[in-house]
Amino acid sequence: MSTDYYALLGVSRDASAEDIKKAYRRLARELHPDVNPDPEHQERFKLVTAAYEVLSDPEKRQMYDLGGDPLGPRGGAGGGFGTTFDFGDIMDAFFGGGAARGPRTRARRGQDALIRIQITLSDAVFGGTRELTVDTAVRCSSCDAEGTAPGTTTETCPMCKGRGEIQQVQRSFLGQVMTSRPCPQCHGFGTTIPHPCPECSGDGRVRTRRTLTVQIPPGVDTGTRIQLSGEGEVGPNGGPAGDLFVEVVVTAHEFFERHGDELHCAVTVPMTAAALGTTMTLDTLDGPVEIDIRPGTQGGETLTVRGRGAARLRSTGRGDLYVHLQVQTPTKLDPEQEELLRKLAELRDESTLQVGASSAVHGGLFSRLKDAFSSK
Repeated sequence: MSTDYYALLGVSRDASAEDIKKAYRRLARELHPDVNPDPEHQERFKLVTAAYEVLSDPEKRQMYDLGGDPLGPRGGAGGGFGTTFDFGDIMDAFFGGGAARGPRTRARRGQDALIRIQITLSDAVFGGTRELTVDTAVRCSSCDAEGTAPGTTTETCPMCKGRGEIQQVQRSFLGQVMTSRPCPQCHGFGTTIPHPCPECSGDGRVRTRRTLTVQIPPGVDTGTRIQLSGEGEVGPNGGPAGDLFVEVVVTAHEFFERHGDELHCAVTVPMTAAALGTTMTLDTLDGPVEIDIRPGTQGGETLTVRGRGAARLRSTGRGDLYVHLQVQTPTKLDPEQEELLRKLAELRDESTLQVGASSAVHGGLFSRLKDAFSSK
């Protein structure tokens, strides 16, 4: 052949498709008639575009490498520039595009779904299972997700002949430019459904209520989301299902308060027990636990029960349980009790009390609890 397309684009004969596209993009921007309107540059732009059409098409490039003329039957690049160009290919060369061609499938992935459940603190600490009732889209059993009425099938679109797109040729300064767009009759699918399924109206899915079992891992907290893969909305026309996300809301406990993997509770002990010491039974989430209160315990002290807190999510072990003690002073005394306390006060030289700065009480138990939580 008289025209060396490789030389026109400035690439070697073993250049890759990407190298050819880059070379054409560079030359097209330099030689475009809007940039260089003189006839010489316009003529070279036509040749460069023809070279790109040949070398970017594997079949035409092979024919050219074997000595044939891929543009010959249509008048060649030099015959008045009568070649028909696919506008999509030229735009790909300019902007690096890569739009999908041909009919697209009706099947698409379904949407994800979200449901919130309330669980107790015990379920959050130890985990468990829950039965959920969800209302989602499932495959239509009447048409087996095909979308067609029983005994019928899809038909090839008469407008695009199954291609999913229609093409239109227009004349421009480049010659004849071909543009493609999705077929308006089949919406790019290449087929039509003349007789839709009466159950799903051609969508291939229907809504139904079903029951699922969700496993709650130990250590979840309010806001934790549990992902159930493939349990969300089924996609149209047999497309894969999305995921179902279960968001946890932990209800408040009447006795325990949670902070991360720690559990806290407040316990009131009589003044005499705090002074003399005792052993008390505390009902924890794990069951009864014996706690020793040493003699002389003061209000506001905290006892730690190791390993009786919440489980650590996606980890091992558990946090601790903190028992905040409040000493209860009796408010009503009979004469005998009052006399005994007076004798105790005399023996301890506490009949009169002098309050100094170090004896001032700054806040009660729950104030100290709040300070303890805020410091963590």
